[in-house]
Amino acid sequence: MTKHHSSATISLKREFTKEDKLIPVITITVYLGTKEWDGPRKLSDMFGDVDEELLPFIPDYRINLLAPREITDFTGFRTSIRQLFEVLQNAYDKEKMQEVLQNDEKFSNVDRETVEAINLFAGTDIDIDEKEEVIDMCKAWEDQKNEGREEGRELGERQKIISLIVKKLQKDKSVAEIADDLEEKEEVIAPIYEAALSMKPDYDVEKIYELLEKNKKLA
Repeated sequence: MTKHHSSATISLKREFTKEDKLIPVITITVYLGTKEWDGPRKLSDMFGDVDEELLPFIPDYRINLLAPREITDFTGFRTSIRQLFEVLQNAYDKEKMQEVLQNDEKFSNVDRETVEAINLFAGTDIDIDEKEEVIDMCKAWEDQKNEGREEGRELGERQKIISLIVKKLQKDKSVAEIADDLEEKEEVIAPIYEAALSMKPDYDVEKIYELLEKNKKLA
């Protein structure tokens, strides 16, 4: 005698009643750009030609936008996102950035992950010591500015020497003569002389400098 087994799946569907309540979900769009937001803010901003008579029947969903450039009061923020947003708001203006960093003590004690985010989204290049979990952004920013000034000073001096060598080269002076005039070693003058000579007759100082830097990297 064969036994037959049967099974049934019972699906229970619960319907909403007027006593049921929903928990609202809020979606916030965080814009981490340094420029002003110029995109759509609601669904209708993306519509093409729509009959105006239909508009009242179309849900016009809007986004809850959080854009640093539009924030006027940062005191409501309780986490390190405040520092990130303040930097993003002022990233386009170095003087304002300097003012923010100097006047807000919170920037003297910023966690490493926030500084990494600031570097990523604001395009800054704050030095980060992997051993440190907290960074003094005020000091790091000032150190970076000083390094920039030093690099600029070195660049200016380098281009000044190139310019002097070009002027003497145009007078058909040799490497030895130029070295003697400038009281410099011939091995220092020679590569600059050759680079300048390769760009005759323009002798563009900036291009000569770029060529020298390129040759230095290839050496």
